[in-house]
Amino acid sequence: MMYDNNTKTIKKSMSSEGITAMVSMKDISAACGVSIATVSKALNDHKDIGKETKEHIRQVAKEMGYSPNSAAKALKTNCTRNLGVLFVDDANSGLKHDYFTYVLDSFKSTAEEKGYDITFINSNRSGGNKMSYLEHSRYRGFDGVMIACVDFYDPEVEELVRSDIPVVTIDHLFNNRCAIISDNVSGMRDLVQYVYSMGHRRIAYIHGASSAVTQNRLSSFYKTCEELGIDVPAEYIGEAPYRDTNGAYLETKRLLGLKEIPTCILYPDDFSCFGGINAINELELKIPDDISIAGYDGLRIARHFEPKLTTIIQDTGRLGREAALKLISLIENPKSTITEQIVVPGVLFEGNSVKHL
Repeated sequence: MMYDNNTKTIKKSMSSEGITAMVSMKDISAACGVSIATVSKALNDHKDIGKETKEHIRQVAKEMGYSPNSAAKALKTNCTRNLGVLFVDDANSGLKHDYFTYVLDSFKSTAEEKGYDITFINSNRSGGNKMSYLEHSRYRGFDGVMIACVDFYDPEVEELVRSDIPVVTIDHLFNNRCAIISDNVSGMRDLVQYVYSMGHRRIAYIHGASSAVTQNRLSSFYKTCEELGIDVPAEYIGEAPYRDTNGAYLETKRLLGLKEIPTCILYPDDFSCFGGINAINELELKIPDDISIAGYDGLRIARHFEPKLTTIIQDTGRLGREAALKLISLIENPKSTITEQIVVPGVLFEGNSVKHL
């Protein structure tokens, strides 16, 4: 069997090198060809793992001389090593969401490195017997929950946040809860300052739908323009939902129909720029010769635009990693883990979609 060969290889390697260090769950997972979380569940006799798999993993662990350390034994016995993820995407892009896909990938890989599995909380519910987010979390026995890309003012979300289940949010602040926040204030400031340095004074901004992220970016936009002495006419401000190409298309057509059109348009995110580009092309204008544009998020697909899109690249890998580490710390070390907001900065990518006037 593949498992037996892997086990022999690892044991032989340890023996030949004279290694006497304690075997870890990572070693066992490599020998068995399963995740660390699966090994943990097998060794802790969890019910959500097959009997044959459980027995095999335990046998391999025994052959390799595995012995759990005192710290692991001290962990609470009702720990399921399962983390819930509440992710509600109004754009219905699911796990193809250009921004949160990378956040979730990083969160998942970090959780697995620490011996945890993740399960998505069902947000597509119907019927009279549906469970609330909190009820679902309790039913699944989640040790903790990460919340991202939701309506944070939804009563069910607030109920979950107020519960005794450890929670970490992404891009939204709750009192007495840990949050991992993109530095949207500095990101927007850097973007506006760059556009200003390129000679632009008539700058329009199509912002996203109402949210904490939108409010921070919009406030930073106004504040930076004020500091630079830029007047922002009311008609230069538009709104389109995030990742909504049609909304961005319509707002772009409106802006380019004004008597005095802006020289540069900022969009809610890189994806919505597709809608703006379509509108600009329909009017037979060229980017950046006739109109400059800039996005936000730093999506990888946007780097293949021609001209390359000016944007703020958000550190999605760090956002996901910090969220996982903080949530696991809340679970394993509740008394010593500080409730805090971790701010993750972005980086300006100049591209060449903003013309130097």
